[in-house]
Amino acid sequence: MAFSQRKPLSPDQRFRERGLDADENLRPRLMKRLAGQIGSVFGIARLSALLLLFFLLAVRVWDPFLVELVRLKTFDLYQVVKPRTYQKLPVVIVDIDEKSLAELGQWPWPRSTIATMLQNIAQAGGVAVAFDIVFAEPDRLSPDQYARSLPGLSADVADELAGLPSTDETLGKTMQQMRVVVGQAGRMEIAEVERQEQSQTPVALMGPDPTNFMFDYPKLLRNIDVLEQAATGKGLFSVNPDPDNIVRRAALVAIADSKIQPALSIELLRVATGQNAFAVKSDEAGIRSVVVGGVEVPTDRNGRIWIHYSPSIKDRFVPAFDIATGAFDPARIQNHLVVIGPSATGLLDLKATPLDPAMPGVEVHAQILENILSQSFLTRPNYALGAELVAAAVLSLLTIYLVPILGALPVFAFGFVLAASWAAGSWYLFASKKMLLDAGYPLLTSLSCFLLLVFINYRREEVQRQEIRSAFGQYLAPDYVEQIASDPESLTLGGERRRMTILFSDVRNFTRISESFADNPQGLTSLMNRFLTPLSNAIMDQRGTIDKYMGDAIMAFWNAPLNDEDHEIHACKAALAMLQRMHAINAEREQEAEAEGRPFFPLNVGIGINTGDCVVGNMGSEFRFDYSVLGDAVNLASRLEGQTKTYGTTIILGEATAQKVIDQFAIIEIDRLRVKGKQEPERIYCLCGDEEVARSEEFQSCKSHFETLLEEYRSQNWTAALAVCKDLKGALNPELASLAEMFRVRIEQFQSSPPPEDWDGIYSAETK
Repeated sequence: MAFSQRKPLSPDQRFRERGLDADENLRPRLMKRLAGQIGSVFGIARLSALLLLFFLLAVRVWDPFLVELVRLKTFDLYQVVKPRTYQKLPVVIVDIDEKSLAELGQWPWPRSTIATMLQNIAQAGGVAVAFDIVFAEPDRLSPDQYARSLPGLSADVADELAGLPSTDETLGKTMQQMRVVVGQAGRMEIAEVERQEQSQTPVALMGPDPTNFMFDYPKLLRNIDVLEQAATGKGLFSVNPDPDNIVRRAALVAIADSKIQPALSIELLRVATGQNAFAVKSDEAGIRSVVVGGVEVPTDRNGRIWIHYSPSIKDRFVPAFDIATGAFDPARIQNHLVVIGPSATGLLDLKATPLDPAMPGVEVHAQILENILSQSFLTRPNYALGAELVAAAVLSLLTIYLVPILGALPVFAFGFVLAASWAAGSWYLFASKKMLLDAGYPLLTSLSCFLLLVFINYRREEVQRQEIRSAFGQYLAPDYVEQIASDPESLTLGGERRRMTILFSDVRNFTRISESFADNPQGLTSLMNRFLTPLSNAIMDQRGTIDKYMGDAIMAFWNAPLNDEDHEIHACKAALAMLQRMHAINAEREQEAEAEGRPFFPLNVGIGINTGDCVVGNMGSEFRFDYSVLGDAVNLASRLEGQTKTYGTTIILGEATAQKVIDQFAIIEIDRLRVKGKQEPERIYCLCGDEEVARSEEFQSCKSHFETLLEEYRSQNWTAALAVCKDLKGALNPELASLAEMFRVRIEQFQSSPPPEDWDGIYSAETK
């Protein structure tokens, strides 16, 4: 049986064969599915952190200025903590300082003075001299130049001056008698001056052409011809600072005026050792090192040395005035390499370094020489970037993998150990091996991934909490909403037993008030919102939880869901605040009613507060439940609120509440009451005001009278009790006056119909 052979179909052809357009239908679904699978494997947080890691690694390879600056500041810190130890080396600076300028006059000095300095250096046994200055113009104080600058001279005087020896020629002849390197400056642009063709210092190139990696100065600021021809060598003293204007590195070789030129320090070493040339070693990555006088100096790919600074030391310097006058110790010069340059502020040759914001440029060159002679230069190996990228990747990947597993705190501790190890390794390489390896960027990369993971987890929980707040915030207490938002698992049926304080409030005569809004139901709704809102705020301001609204009534409780050790005090404060806010509402409504010419019906409330053991939690069914409270103490609080109508008071407290706050509020015992539906009597109290009211003489007097009233009343001394009622009827506190009136009526009833012989002074309420 033969089978027909068929060329395999491409994915697009298979899609079309099935009637699907691959590009428009299936591919988006496949991509979405693939993205979902990737997200399920890695998780959104991990995937985001991985993307951030790749981005940060790419930024490090790009190495913008801010990234480089962090790295450079890290290296600065290392040098500040452990600078190079100064040691006596055959390098000395002849310093054009403030003292020398004061003694020898302003700069530039006559070249004859410079020649004298060179002669004294030679006599003292100096090995070689380098100038960190450039003599770009003829000496204006030379006799021939001086004659031209003074108008009105006679021809004879002018000819006589012109016939005197030129100070430039004098300096040149002195230079020819010793080893001298004149300084040159690389420039982008300079005024064109006719100069003789300059001979190039011989250089041996060992490896690929390194010129593409060298700094390139299009122009070169040179010395006058007579001095350049007399000098043994020529070196660049230009130093390019980093972008933050701090000198950390100096090029040992550069291109200037299209020729490879050595730095001043390299040329001084070449001349001092009698070498005919220096060498540059390079590879495909750039320059590796510069060789001079048999010493190989490692550099970065651009031919720069990382300068290992020591603090500025006076022993490096000899004032130029002392050299010019011969008043110096020859031992300071003998067998030394001498660098002549300025430190005076006015000559503007100060450089910012990691150790000193204003180090003389001549000292920078001297420290480069010290680095080379003592082999104490800093190095940054070619593999540094790779090592730093690997460290950043490893630290970050460990963080990304472990944070979702172990949690933020254990990973932070583990990451801290790894980060400290990397930082300690970087410091060890600097302190012991003089090697620069960046500790900062790997740590910042891993920390960024860690913070992103923490942020995403925090944001996820925040969104979850917000969803819970939106779902339950309309009918649960704010504190409880916050509690279940932080612990969603608490949304289960059940409760716990707690000692709590419960408050019930109800508006008096609200039926009559609502009847006045029979034709305006919207107005009634507005009125209810108008007084329920401030009353509710008064409760929540005192850490209360509003259980429910029952028409114009409010039920609230304290000490749940959050613990409140002072729940009795907060409930009483809330009740007094509710009265104050109700008075303010009534004052506004009265003004409005007067302005509109309609009758005014004041709003008054009755409040009952009681404390006791209750069961609090999520009550209801699996389909709908509320956070509420149950218990005998709740029922009693409701009954006490109802009895405010009977006693003519606004706030009635149960005994358990009163005993907790009796020293902080104006409280009076008003009766022993057996509420309807309960056999055990309850001693009840009237809350008349805050601590300030309690201290007033009027309240203390009323309280004393009321205690007497209760004593006579319970002893059935009706006549004496009525006398006290008469005294209290004139009390300024209207609630106490109402209480006195209530007792007067009750006593008169007992006079006409005496209680039984076993009467114990307890009053049994007939209504709720």
